Amino acid sequence: MKITFYGQSCFGIVVAGKHLLFDPFISPNEKAAHIDIESIPADYLLISHGHGDHVADVLPIAKRTGATIISNYEIVTYYGNHGIKGHPLNHGGKWEFDFGMVKYVNAVHTSSFPDGTYAGNPGGFVVETAEGSFYFSGDTALTYDMKLLGEYHQLDFAFLCLGDNFTMGIEDAAIAAEFIDCQDIIGMHFDTFGYIEIDHQAAKDHFASKNKQLTLMGIGDQVER
Repeated sequence: MKITFYGQSCFGIVVAGKHLLFDPFISPNEKAAHIDIESIPADYLLISHGHGDHVADVLPIAKRTGATIISNYEIVTYYGNHGIKGHPLNHGGKWEFDFGMVKYVNAVHTSSFPDGTYAGNPGGFVVETAEGSFYFSGDTALTYDMKLLGEYHQLDFAFLCLGDNFTMGIEDAAIAAEFIDCQDIIGMHFDTFGYIEIDHQAAKDHFASKNKQLTLMGIGDQVER
């Protein structure tokens, strides 16, 4: 899988010839000013919750690409009212798509759209494909539910939030990595705002002390997994 980081919690992943785009917040992010959202491909938009720093570019990207939104019922309904097609899920539910299976899993956070509309309960995603399996935590606190992911899924890598203040911090994210039984972690939800700035080396050192690998990508960087 080819993974591109677009800032905050937005990642593009190419798998099975399909382009998955998670939580697109790019154009309002000054640190992502060099990213042209008109050039970002998307067949599917996976949306963890409704906050502005996760959905700011959903409409322009979905309208341009014709992408299908995968999220909870409330979010899919909200964008359906804007003419965007979607596939609704709810917590614990899964569906087999043409690129693989997606399961919507628990996250402890809040969720509403910037206009105040209720956006349902927040979540994360487990994605299982022929090319590998991964977990996208969304915005969440550390939860004991994560142990279930480690028991029922063999995760090759995981995207974990670690900026603290609004979500897990570095220490809790490292525990989450242990709970989900995953060695290869890609960090997200850090550095965008002053509240969530982190010490990169300290974060990597802490994960290494727990025998975990932490990758902190620069905006626009690509890695393969």
